Amino acid sequence: MKSCEKFVSPESNYFIYYPSKTAQKMFLYPLYSGHFIYKSGYSLYRDSYDSFLVKYIKKGSFTLEFEGQTQLVTEGNFVLLDCYKSHAYYSDTGWESLWCHFDGITAREHYSNIVSRLGNVFFLTDPYPVINKLTAIYDTFYSGEVIKEPLLSKYLNDILTSFHLYSPMNVMSRDHTNVVEETISYINKHFTENVTIEDLAKQAGFSQYHFIRIFKNETGMTPYEYIINIRLNTAKYLLRNSQLSIKDICFNTGFSSESVFCNAFKKRLGITPTEYRKQEKN
Repeated sequence: MKSCEKFVSPESNYFIYYPSKTAQKMFLYPLYSGHFIYKSGYSLYRDSYDSFLVKYIKKGSFTLEFEGQTQLVTEGNFVLLDCYKSHAYYSDTGWESLWCHFDGITAREHYSNIVSRLGNVFFLTDPYPVINKLTAIYDTFYSGEVIKEPLLSKYLNDILTSFHLYSPMNVMSRDHTNVVEETISYINKHFTENVTIEDLAKQAGFSQYHFIRIFKNETGMTPYEYIINIRLNTAKYLLRNSQLSIKDICFNTGFSSESVFCNAFKKRLGITPTEYRKQEKN
């Protein structure tokens, strides 16, 4: 559809989509997709527009007002907005952008996590994977292709995943998500050994207190709880699928003694390892 908005070039196109009930329950989904060329003097002020917006600036610049902040958005920037909240943008020079309003069952969690790390306006070192997916969404509607909602959801997930994975690090700091991912990778390889929180904190380059805090912020559990969980999950697998004795399983999963293993197992599952094995065999 051609835009009829004032100060928007007639070359601009947009498309409206209403998702199925299945998509609303399961997927991320686009609601509006467009490629606009905004002329000098364009302005928009909205109290709410029930969706989230991802926008890539191909040329030009504009001013964004959102949550009490005023920012200049320039060529090469991405914008990610919660349009359920009031927002405004305007320009005396004009700009060109590719954009998509979207929503979905996990949209708000994605948005909150990304914005907490990157803010609402950011650059990517390699923007092309995201640009390609935004273009793919737009082209799906522009070309009149059959709408495949799982595929559109994948495009949106790919876009948001690129944002999640991007780490604007500098030489003085390490991104907390990367630190936790590296720690989890190390634990997964060494959980059968005597892994201590002190050693993990030193490896991460933080004090124990700070390390525990950022690990819990990222995963919802302390490093100790994570280690116990992976040991117990491994023990459950061995109890179901091997003939190893309880004692052997205890030491093969990193517990210091059989009593410590049995107490931890019963505390988490409400039954002993022996009872669990009998239950699973029946």
